[in-house]
Amino acid sequence: MTAYLIVRAEVDPAVTDAFDTWYENEHLPDALKSFNALAAKRGWSSLDASMHIAIYEFPDLAAVNAVMNGDAIKGSIKEFDRHWHGKVTRSREIVEFSQEL
Repeated sequence: MTAYLIVRAEVDPAVTDAFDTWYENEHLPDALKSFNALAAKRGWSSLDASMHIAIYEFPDLAAVNAVMNGDAIKGSIKEFDRHWHGKVTRSREIVEFSQEL
């Protein structure tokens, strides 16, 4: 069943606009391609204006785990940290849905 990598990023308000532009134009397209994901989407929380959420869709859990243990994510993390170290804190979740109606 479909699996997702969900990245939550708490963004310093001082860099929100620059982060948003960079993520839209560089990071999301690059990650989609290098992760070989089926789809990628992102947005801002309506409850917490500093919370950015990106979701990468994969065909199954094995595909997500391969990305999480591969070189593509290491390069993505390195590039992210080069731009946003000290300004953005992030966490990752992997979710494999067990039911869909």
